Amino acid sequence: MNTRDVAELRRAAIRLSVQFTALTVVLLVVMGALLYSIVAASTIESTTRALEDASRIDSPRDAPLGVFVSFLEHQGVVSSHVMPRGLPDTAVMNRVADTGVEEREGFSAGGRTYEVLTTFRGDRVVQVAVDTHEGRESLDRLAWAMVLAIAAATVLAVAASAWMARRAMLPLSESLALQRRFVADASHELRTPLTLLSTRAQLLRRKLSGPESDLSRDAVSAEVSRLVEDSKLLTAILDDLLISTDPRENTAQTAVDLVKIAADAVELAAPQASQRNIGIHLEGSDGSVTVKGSPVALQRVLTSLISNALDHARTVVGVAVEIRGNEARVVVSDDGPGFAPGTEKRAFERFSSARPGSSDSDATRHYGLGLALAAEIAAHHHGKILIESAERGRGATVVAVLPLART
Repeated sequence: MNTRDVAELRRAAIRLSVQFTALTVVLLVVMGALLYSIVAASTIESTTRALEDASRIDSPRDAPLGVFVSFLEHQGVVSSHVMPRGLPDTAVMNRVADTGVEEREGFSAGGRTYEVLTTFRGDRVVQVAVDTHEGRESLDRLAWAMVLAIAAATVLAVAASAWMARRAMLPLSESLALQRRFVADASHELRTPLTLLSTRAQLLRRKLSGPESDLSRDAVSAEVSRLVEDSKLLTAILDDLLISTDPRENTAQTAVDLVKIAADAVELAAPQASQRNIGIHLEGSDGSVTVKGSPVALQRVLTSLISNALDHARTVVGVAVEIRGNEARVVVSDDGPGFAPGTEKRAFERFSSARPGSSDSDATRHYGLGLALAAEIAAHHHGKILIESAERGRGATVVAVLPLART
């Protein structure tokens, strides 16, 4: 993946991680609030039950621990032995005695909290106070425990979601990178044969529309046949591109004659070279030089190397096929400006331009894919692409090295 793909992967992973973390936090908060509500309701119910039970006792001395009882009788107010400061609330007791309506309220004294119920029981007014301080402290501890648990879960959710988001986005990012790579490769690989096809068609049209055109039927048929072959080559290149981008597919490996492939590539590039006033010639063995591989893929390599040479040549491009040891070599040379010193490795990087165009081809747009794609195809065939001559201003020599087929 390139820098752009990595940045997009990071942004997408961050967005997914934030969304997952937010969802986790929301669920934890909802569950915590639900749990707190259940416990709080249970505490209130327990307090209410304690108040109701205490209001039915006959004597303040029978009140359980933490419960304080007072009675309003004819003789006055009778209360538990030890009452919180401020209790009993005789004003409330007298009001209930007058209205007959029970009252319930909270009450604080001495740093503690109480729930107070004043009601009628028989012919007397009863005021019951229950200490709720411990219950409130339990709720507070529960609330803090849930806050800490949610905070810890949030930290873990951030880490886990970041890891899972990156793993989830990686296949999508790789698919996107593969799609972009295919578009870039197809654009580059089809540009050269399309240009050559267009050039051949323009030359044929010029010959046919000239005032002194004397092309015979056979000559026209031959030119049209070349156009048909060029169109078939385009289809084969597209098929090869589709196969090469699918890791589940394997390109068929057959015996390939590099001399014939080189001759076809030179013939294909001849109209473009002629239009630019650049000479192109093929040298090498009169026999065959056989390697194992895909004919279309290897033709892509040679077409790419020749096209790269034409883009930078001043007057001539040479193509030679030779055998050295157990390796076959296709040498493509030009008399252009050559490669800048120290750029031999960078020349095979995608979207990298390692040398300027020649004066005759400055208008040509270079995408920096030709040598990179050629190197990838050669590596797939257990070969490599080398830059043998990289002297600035003295042309360039690029060599495709492939293992010879075993006989």
